[in-house]
Amino acid sequence: MDEAGESQAEGIRVLLSGQNAECAPHCPHGPTLLFVKISQGKEHGRRFYACSACRDRKDCRFFQWADEKVSPARLQAREEHNRSCQPPMTHQQYTARFQEFIALPLAKRKFCRECQQLLLESDWQEHCGHHLLGDVSVLHMKRPSQLLHPLQNKKSNAQYLFTDRSCTFILDTISSLGYTRVLSVGTPRLHEWIRLKSSEDSKPKVKSLLLDIDFRYSQFYGKDEFCHYNMFNHHFFGGEDAKNVCQKFLQEDDGQGVIMVTDPPFGGLVEPLAFSFKRISDMWRSTPDKASSKELSMFWIFPYFFETRIVQCFPDFRMLDYQVDYENHAQYKYGKTGRKQSPVRIFTNISPESIVLPTSEGYRFCSVCKRYVSSENKHCEICNSCPSKDGRAWKHCLLCNKCVKPSWAHCSSCDRCALENHPCGSAVEGCFQCGEKDHKRSSCPRRHVTGVLKKQQNTSKRNLKIKTKKTSQVPASWKNKNRQRRKKKPAS
Repeated sequence: MDEAGESQAEGIRVLLSGQNAECAPHCPHGPTLLFVKISQGKEHGRRFYACSACRDRKDCRFFQWADEKVSPARLQAREEHNRSCQPPMTHQQYTARFQEFIALPLAKRKFCRECQQLLLESDWQEHCGHHLLGDVSVLHMKRPSQLLHPLQNKKSNAQYLFTDRSCTFILDTISSLGYTRVLSVGTPRLHEWIRLKSSEDSKPKVKSLLLDIDFRYSQFYGKDEFCHYNMFNHHFFGGEDAKNVCQKFLQEDDGQGVIMVTDPPFGGLVEPLAFSFKRISDMWRSTPDKASSKELSMFWIFPYFFETRIVQCFPDFRMLDYQVDYENHAQYKYGKTGRKQSPVRIFTNISPESIVLPTSEGYRFCSVCKRYVSSENKHCEICNSCPSKDGRAWKHCLLCNKCVKPSWAHCSSCDRCALENHPCGSAVEGCFQCGEKDHKRSSCPRRHVTGVLKKQQNTSKRNLKIKTKKTSQVPASWKNKNRQRRKKKPAS
């Protein structure tokens, strides 16, 4: 993020410097963000407000021009829509229901899989005919992520849940570094794992507070364990009370022994996330004069190819080689080889030298880089670093003067390393539609024309197939009759 607090990429830019949560219109996900279209490095068109959490208009239809005057009737209709999208009960009501639920005998504890709700006896008739789970045990309630269906929207609330392997490593690392409190932002599986393991006498006590946009966890956790929160706009749905709970948790023991662990949706914008995380760090500072330049200790879990953008926002962050894997993701699994291994890493402002990666999984300590690296990440004497990002052994290119992926080769025409079968002449920067370097494909003037031509071509092909199919379906007897008529027809 630059000084203006704005993303500098071509296409759509979020204007964080002009963002005022108090003045910004609200959608069901809280204050919206201010956006503008960028073409050739300049603003193109009017600024507009859109949902902070959903990048697809199908998920949240909110849209408003920044200079648009909204009528009172429309504002009232919007407020009514926002209220209708909120959870059916308050957090306090959910907590009271949970106490009633755990007081029920095991045979009467039921969970509706369709409505994703714990049921009291008075609810049974309303959910008659639904798919119900009976005999909900204490272990079920301690691990609600196994009861709830994960939300799968990649751009807003993708709930890819950590495996037990990843949870064990993160918790063991946190404990070994001396942290006793974890602010779990968007990490419900880690939150329940911490609570589960900390209840064991053999483990050191670690507390966790979950901040998540999924209100369903209000059914299982009290106000001191869960806050309904949107990490894209730093919005607490519970208002000042929920915000005070978070601030008290951060400032406990004068702010010592706390770390934030976050696992945002990979389709989310980096800049708004970093903006929110910095505001959480500001909440952690108990007094204005306390180490004003110091940031809250963080583990930001994200794919390795976002490294440049994350480091732009947090220059002190470094990426660890540890591969984080997920239980309900088909590809992000540890142990796969080549390009199919998990690309998810941990970015942190804690010294990598102090974080020990498991040698049983092949990680080793590089005495030159002063950090643990993966087994295939070989130290390059020319670069003086362990350069691999994706877990494979990289190779050094003397012409590029840097290490590159093993599948890349130097192209003399492009004067850079790329895949061997890459379209020669198409630089990394620029438009892949027309080849020009002054804009991106999303703002290419030829994109619409090309799309129309392709649509016309596809329509012509489709019509030709239909015509051919109809001709082929004409009975042979009809064709013979037509031939006979043409033969009998006298010449003119």
